[in-house]
Amino acid sequence: MIAKRIQEKGILSRLLEQGIRILLIKECKSISNLRIDIISNSTQIIKGEIKRLNIIAEDINYKDLLFDEFKLEANRLKINFKLTNKELYFKNNPIIKFKVSLSQKSLKKVLLYSNWNWVEDMISKEILNQDKLEDIKIKDDTLTIIASKKNKTIIEIQKINIKTEKGKIYLENNKYNKTVMIPIEDKIYIENVNIDKDLINIFANSSISF
Repeated sequence: MIAKRIQEKGILSRLLEQGIRILLIKECKSISNLRIDIISNSTQIIKGEIKRLNIIAEDINYKDLLFDEFKLEANRLKINFKLTNKELYFKNNPIIKFKVSLSQKSLKKVLLYSNWNWVEDMISKEILNQDKLEDIKIKDDTLTIIASKKNKTIIEIQKINIKTEKGKIYLENNKYNKTVMIPIEDKIYIENVNIDKDLINIFANSSISF
């Protein structure tokens, strides 16, 4: 469907899509299979309006956060687009809806081997009563965390629940009756989270200001 619409687009829509592509590539360390679909006529674009914007991408690295899949939808955007250098700015901090999906492999890299490993330390101590995460598994739509104490060979395996409340995302350990909030930007509101086909799917909305 997206490919068919792209063939029918005018020059302004294509230039605008290229501007968004440049912006996303600039913001991300890496991004693959990026598809951008703008639904708006030339008159609307000249006025600085986008009727609808859809973005799909895979294998994203955004500030060392790894996402296997990303889908975004936004309506009635106000923009400032410079044709000369294809620079794009969004006006009035519009609200977008998006979905990100993380696999076991991506989650392990983020928590165990990246600049976000301080979150691993927080999870270990606050809900597992352990010092270090050893492994993370997502299987049969269940999140399991393996952790250990320092200088001890005994490890503990815990099934962890993921839930949302008031726009935030939490990990919950029923065994110890403990919950920890995962830190996210204040402008992001988490609507729902689930595990499906061994992917953690996060549905959210956020304002954008770049």
